[in-house]
Order: sequence, then C-alpha cells, then structure tokens
Amino acid sequence: MDLLTMSKKELSRMEVMGRLQEKRMTQKVAAKIMGVSERQVKRLWKRYREKGASGLVSGRRGKPSNNRMRAEKVQAAVDWLHRRYADFGPTLACEKLIEKHGLKLSVGSVRKIMIEEELWKPKKGRKVGVHQMRERRSCRGELVQVDGSP
Repeated sequence: MDLLTMSKKELSRMEVMGRLQEKRMTQKVAAKIMGVSERQVKRLWKRYREKGASGLVSGRRGKPSNNRMRAEKVQAAVDWLHRRYADFGPTLACEKLIEKHGLKLSVGSVRKIMIEEELWKPKKGRKVGVHQMRERRSCRGELVQVDGSP
C-alpha cells in the first residue's frame, strides 16, 4: 500500500467525491462546494473512479515551475553582479545588465538574486506612528478654532 500526501484542498475534494459515490450529492452541488465548474467535477469524478484517491493529487507536485529562469542565465547575472555591480542597487544593476551584457531580467528578479547573494539588503518598511485619540467635543458640531493669535 502506497502512502499518499495530500493537501487540504485535495482531502476536501476526496470527501466530496465520496459523497458523490454514495449518491448523497449531485455534481452541481459538488461544483459549488469545490469552487469549480461542473465540467471540472466530471473530469475529477472520472479520474477518481479510474485511479481512486491518487487521481485527485496534483500531477505537478514535485516538479519545478514552468515559469522559472534558466540556471545559466541566473548564474551569468550572479557572476556579473559579483564582479562589477556589487555596490549597485537592483534597478541600476538591472539596467546595466541589459545595457552592457544583454541579460534581460526584470528588476524584481535582479532584486531577488541580489538579496539571495547578500549584495543588497531591502529597506525595512516604514513604522506606522501611533495617533493619539482626540478628546470628544462636548456639543455636536462644535469645532476648535485655531487662528494662531495670542
């Protein structure tokens, strides 16, 4: 028997599929509960009948993202950043990488690389000052007039 690792979402889907199997729920209601279309419920139901609980587990699990940067490109950027642009900020470093070396990376990607390589530290967020509550006015509509005269 294989051990399956499932997310909370996949576990709740399995519970809904169990109710569908026992005919205690319609596919329309299941679609509303899971937040997917009826067609998607039909696809999930078919996979559940064929493969059981493992059919509900995501096929992308354990695989790298399709949207990741190529390792060679990242390594080239890291090399140039260490060699020439260690004291630059992410925006200027990004501009120089594009201009001088033809490495087309977004500013966000360069920032992320620079933080990982400890070439740049992000600034801390501004502290939110505490505002003191003012005293309530004694009459409705009353306003304090301040004109600055002694």
